[in-house]
Amino acid sequence: MKNLETRYLERLSDLYPTIAAASTEIINLQAILNLPKGTEHFLTDVHGEYEAFSHVLKNGSGSVKRKIEDVFGNTMSARDKKSLATLIYYPRAKMDFVKRTESNMEDWYRVNLYRLIEVSKRAASKYTRSKVRKALPKDFAYVIEELITERAEFNDKESYYNEIISTIIRIGRAEQFIEAISELIQRLVVDHLHILGDIYDRGPGPHIILDKLMSYHSVDIQWGNHDVLWMGAAAGQLGCIANVIRICARYGNLDILEDGYGINLLPLATFALRVYGDDPCTCFKLKVPDRADSAEMEMNLRIHKAISVIQFKVEGQIIRRQKQFGLEDRALLHRIDYEKGTITLEGREYRLLDCSFPTVDPEDPYALNEEESEIMERLERAFRGCDRLQQHMRFLLAKGGLYKVYNDNLLYHGCVPLDEEGNLKEVSLFGKKYRGRELYDVLDSYVRKGFFALDERERQAGKDIMWYIWLHPDSPLFGKNKMATFERYFLAEKETHIEKKNPYYTFLENEKVIDRILAEFGLDPKKAHIVNGHVPVKRKDGESPIKCSGKVMVIDGGFSRAYQKQTGIAGYTLIYNSYGLLLVAHEPFESAESAIVNEKDIHSETMVVSRATERRLVGDTDIGRELKEQVRDLERLLAAYRSGEIIEKL
Repeated sequence: MKNLETRYLERLSDLYPTIAAASTEIINLQAILNLPKGTEHFLTDVHGEYEAFSHVLKNGSGSVKRKIEDVFGNTMSARDKKSLATLIYYPRAKMDFVKRTESNMEDWYRVNLYRLIEVSKRAASKYTRSKVRKALPKDFAYVIEELITERAEFNDKESYYNEIISTIIRIGRAEQFIEAISELIQRLVVDHLHILGDIYDRGPGPHIILDKLMSYHSVDIQWGNHDVLWMGAAAGQLGCIANVIRICARYGNLDILEDGYGINLLPLATFALRVYGDDPCTCFKLKVPDRADSAEMEMNLRIHKAISVIQFKVEGQIIRRQKQFGLEDRALLHRIDYEKGTITLEGREYRLLDCSFPTVDPEDPYALNEEESEIMERLERAFRGCDRLQQHMRFLLAKGGLYKVYNDNLLYHGCVPLDEEGNLKEVSLFGKKYRGRELYDVLDSYVRKGFFALDERERQAGKDIMWYIWLHPDSPLFGKNKMATFERYFLAEKETHIEKKNPYYTFLENEKVIDRILAEFGLDPKKAHIVNGHVPVKRKDGESPIKCSGKVMVIDGGFSRAYQKQTGIAGYTLIYNSYGLLLVAHEPFESAESAIVNEKDIHSETMVVSRATERRLVGDTDIGRELKEQVRDLERLLAAYRSGEIIEKL
């Protein structure tokens, strides 16, 4: 019987049937290994802010501007550079705007076509011709390849290029060509995108962001607690469904559910208006600009309260069903004295700000009444039956996970749970104990079971784990001692609202602890970094996103408008190119219209986190290590051909 290596080489010979084919591939791979590494772009906590997200994606956190600067330097005015950058970001809209005032569009086309070609040449220079060819837009692939590729056989290259550009303009294809080459530049300046969680909640367009990510050329996603919440809702977990609707109502974003995902909220709205129609719902004020006399606002207030009460009931049921979660102290409805209007927490009595609970039975406070039960059954079917939502969740499952190790960086959304001494905290889950990487891995596996397990008990456990990940103190995506939703709504005492962070956050400057975490995930602490989001960095208070002498970067700077008053900026992003790591702090994004009309880009400040002593090549990356293994395998195949162990397929 043939040994395993021989069988493997025979399979490899099907792909490279001759010495010539294997040799050519070795030469090709060796050339790729010596190219500069592609640019990685890191974003986190975008929270549905699709306009700002889209713009940062288009400008590559300044990568497009850096390419323009590299090409034109002092040979172009700052104004012209700004105009060219805007054209690359929004080619169609910018051209429509220019046509209103520009008298000679042919000259404008010619000038900008030349500029775009030069920028695209620079953007393509770090890739193989094959990789660039795959990125080329289908309609103009041949023409763009001609224009951005050096043609040594032509003595008069300028005349050749001029004729191509003149023909593009003469036959009326200039605008389509400008669109195509602008999108190519956007595609080439960023080789790979990392999203470190929390695509969902607070902002109005998470579904639009998901659609955009699904068409992006290369992306991975580290789930945030808000993403896992939506995943649980899509799987039919009632606690997750109630939380999703409550948050949408609170931020005035029920349109996401109704228009974005086609989920019918009419039964819930009808119920809320009937039961809470005379209730001012003052504790359920929405986090949106005041719109007095708005019928929609009044309805959303009542939906907000109705789904919140349902949430507290459903969560009490989960806590009773999953006793091993140890969340008995978060079941609160049975702790209320409904006659006195008080609640007892940790031995102290507090007066409730709102004592109206018409659907709660004090004898059985966690029971849904008949109408609430019917509403939740309908909503469960709607979430599970929504094609667009399920498509988005399949994408998150395919491209995502709870963490990722990539090019010496450890990426995760929240934290690695630690104890008070800074050691990895041991967490009990379904009778077994886990910590560190093992905890991440088992939670990830349960999320997938919640969608795919054939055994109904396993699937239910997976669904409940998604709710656990959303709010449990031991969840690496939450990292606080409690989620004080009830207290924030119903109690005036601020001390009850406090959510104490996991000790992880007190050890972010402790190099021994950080090195221990990096080693736990198989990384070399001498050269690796942790990149995470989740907790907004309050720059206005002097807090730095760079921790532990650059080993940790917390890049949640307030992409969500709801956080920008706390942070003082509108988000951090990270760029990792062949020269090193660049942290970019963004000012709030005004609008796409302002970017087009006033050429107003997001004002960004770039900080160098680390600079490579030598330019990093593909050979220094994870992909490079895989390519080196392929080269070694192909060299073994060559040796087998030459020794006669494997016969060429001529």
